[in-house]
Amino acid sequence: MNVEKLKKMKGKEKIVMVTAYDAPSARIARDAGIDVILVGDSLGNNVLGYENTIPVTMEEMLIHVAAVKRGAPDAFIVADMPFLSYQTSVEKAVENAGKFLKVGANAVKIEGGEEFGELVQKLVESGIPVMGHIGLTPQFVNRFGGYRVQGKTEKNREYLLRSAKELEKRGAFAIVLELIVEEVAKEITESVSIPTIGIGSGRFCDGQVLVWHDLLGLNPDFVPRFSKKYANLYEVILKALQDFRREVKEGLFPTEEHSFTDKSKGGVSS
Repeated sequence: MNVEKLKKMKGKEKIVMVTAYDAPSARIARDAGIDVILVGDSLGNNVLGYENTIPVTMEEMLIHVAAVKRGAPDAFIVADMPFLSYQTSVEKAVENAGKFLKVGANAVKIEGGEEFGELVQKLVESGIPVMGHIGLTPQFVNRFGGYRVQGKTEKNREYLLRSAKELEKRGAFAIVLELIVEEVAKEITESVSIPTIGIGSGRFCDGQVLVWHDLLGLNPDFVPRFSKKYANLYEVILKALQDFRREVKEGLFPTEEHSFTDKSKGGVSS
């Protein structure tokens, strides 16, 4: 997969994107045939235990992007630019985005609308592919006053449409549409020639993205309405750990099968 192939999928084949934050997850996503792996700054609340994405640093993101690359070296990987890694200056943004490509990302994702058009253009001119992100942008949650669905007012609808067209004009190869009312997401999708990838934005986007922990049911305390739980791995993992604990306490593990003697044949994995 590459930027040009993704762009050509618009209107022909739905794009599937999922977040991943480590090598084992990335390998599974690749083996499942996922088109794009996003190393999201959702790393913060899903892996690092932060309340939201704002505390996530460049150093943390770089570690996890590199891990994802090692797990899926042939996958198309997009790295989220974390809070304040691109807002302070164009020069700093180019430097930070370049760091992601050096550790294995194929592109970066930037939250924000038309106000970041010049920055997107500079990144693209510097050889860094950019995926846009409009609608509910978690890094700006304090400005929005919470996690609210976007596109409900005419003013906001016009801003989102202008932003999508500006990002396209400046060279973005795709745009994530997050928590936008379905009718407006459809209008945006039809107004640009680059793919839109929705999350909580209805049925008419050119693709969909979900967070790893949401779709696999790893967080029983958070089940967003816009997501779908395709498995309940929390319960599966919980039971496995409970069974392990019980067998150790009762002396049922390890058995002879899991032990080595001077007569054992083969290696550790036998």
